[in-house]
Amino acid sequence: MKKVLIFAMVAGISLGACKKDDDNDGQPAYVEPENISTQNANDDAAIAKYLDEHYLNSQGKIMSFTATETPENHPRLSSMNPLKLSSGVVVILREGAQPENGRSIGDTDIIRIMHHTGTFLSNLEDGKANYISELVFGNTIDGSGAPQNDPSFYFASAKTLSESGKARDFYEIEGFREGLKHFKSCEIPDSQNYNLQGVIIVPSRAAFARDAHYPYGSTSWRNRNFVFNFQVYKTSERK
Repeated sequence: MKKVLIFAMVAGISLGACKKDDDNDGQPAYVEPENISTQNANDDAAIAKYLDEHYLNSQGKIMSFTATETPENHPRLSSMNPLKLSSGVVVILREGAQPENGRSIGDTDIIRIMHHTGTFLSNLEDGKANYISELVFGNTIDGSGAPQNDPSFYFASAKTLSESGKARDFYEIEGFREGLKHFKSCEIPDSQNYNLQGVIIVPSRAAFARDAHYPYGSTSWRNRNFVFNFQVYKTSERK
């Protein structure tokens, strides 16, 4: 469980520093839809809105549009050929940031990943879906500055599963694993500056949905959509 506990500590620090929304910044309070199909539709609409209102900076980091940084000088995420999978997961491969001689990422490989991962809830406002209650799930870019090794949200070890008696989906975010199959590892040293490869947005139904899950950072991730903005530095075969 050591790996899980370490990540939880890191995530907890990030959440304490970056939580934006105890009062939702004046936004309407979140109301959980009774109907799962409504939840899914709201998530999809909120994700589409998010894609329209954000862009990537010169290092591939997701940024919000402002009065000075506008769609006129930065392409929207929605214009960057996003691939929507049948699960609802959205994948964006950043042009010019994919490794020429990258290594395919195996289902059980160990990964070292630089990432900023945020989350949000979808909510209806005047009959239209919006994203609210943004939280940071994990952040090595503005945190340690070094890639994270083999996070449990990607792969829960056999030891962790045995000791906890839980299934993989208690720890792992299935939609992230699904999206990661579209990328390759850059195979670069930790000392190299990041140049983020792209984005994986996971709707709640492909994350923890309304199921029991590990409380990373002592927070409930129920109904939350996840936005992974990342670069896989290296992979290795799991022994």
